[in-house]
Amino acid sequence: MNNNLNYIKKPIEKELAQFEVFFKSNLKTKVGLLDLITKYLLKQKGKKVRPILVLLSAGAVGKISERSFRGAALVELLHSATLIHDDVVDNAEKRRGLPSINAVWKNKIAVLMGDYLLSRGLLVAVENNDFDFLKTITMTVKRMSEGELLQINKSRKLDIDEPTYFKIISDKTASLISTCCEIGARSATDDLETINILKDFGEAIGLAFQIRDDILDYIGTSSVFGKKIGLDILDKKITLPLIYSLLKASPSQAGNILKQIKSAKKSDNISEIINFVKQSGGIEYAEAVAKSYVEKAKSLLDKLKDSESKKSLFLLIDFFVNRKS
Repeated sequence: MNNNLNYIKKPIEKELAQFEVFFKSNLKTKVGLLDLITKYLLKQKGKKVRPILVLLSAGAVGKISERSFRGAALVELLHSATLIHDDVVDNAEKRRGLPSINAVWKNKIAVLMGDYLLSRGLLVAVENNDFDFLKTITMTVKRMSEGELLQINKSRKLDIDEPTYFKIISDKTASLISTCCEIGARSATDDLETINILKDFGEAIGLAFQIRDDILDYIGTSSVFGKKIGLDILDKKITLPLIYSLLKASPSQAGNILKQIKSAKKSDNISEIINFVKQSGGIEYAEAVAKSYVEKAKSLLDKLKDSESKKSLFLLIDFFVNRKS
């Protein structure tokens, strides 16, 4: 199957072009500095995966409309705001091949820009009485913040278990992907059962994607975001392959590995931890769990009537989970 993004978005090419115009018009402002930064932001061209998800979800259950565009703009503005804030927190100097907003305009302006984009997205919903979108996206922001803070706390204590891991990745990663699918469906149908199918579909592919990304930290293949091997270990993030491996280990072996993670700075520490996970079957276990979420996503899509948009959603599962660069 072809999981190239250009092929995936074929059913919505015309609507995606209309959305681009709609999105740019909603970023226009009379404040000089804001206008300058938004123009710069538009140069940092991403893949627009989230608007694609919104429009395909709408197309899979009904007709794509201006309400669909508003939903897509809302999630894209939220996503852009979180990326800007993340770059400030991480002191990142690059974003999509260009200097980050904080690198060019410094942290204070970058934080305010992120706040502006978030508020602009909320206004798009309020001004058009899309209060169902507003409720959904507000819960998403809450979950994303809670997931990030929970992960930071657990990284300090190194006491994460499997239920906590799934709480973190569900809130941090899967919530926004789920929201894209839910909002897309809401823009095209009032049927709650159908809306929930797409909401659960997004959650499943979001979980599968994050587990796969966590696996890539141990097997040395670039992820969708080009992550290098061992970064999670350096950040003291305890992810599914390691959680499983620690459970299988003896108390003394697990204690030794956790001790090494606390002081993981040298390549020999990281190599030993990675080898421990590989030998304990942590990679295979995590792969099996990711596969189960992929199968769940496919079974949910099977409940929808056949359409070109539905076919593309099937292809997006592979795009999310199997892309390596």
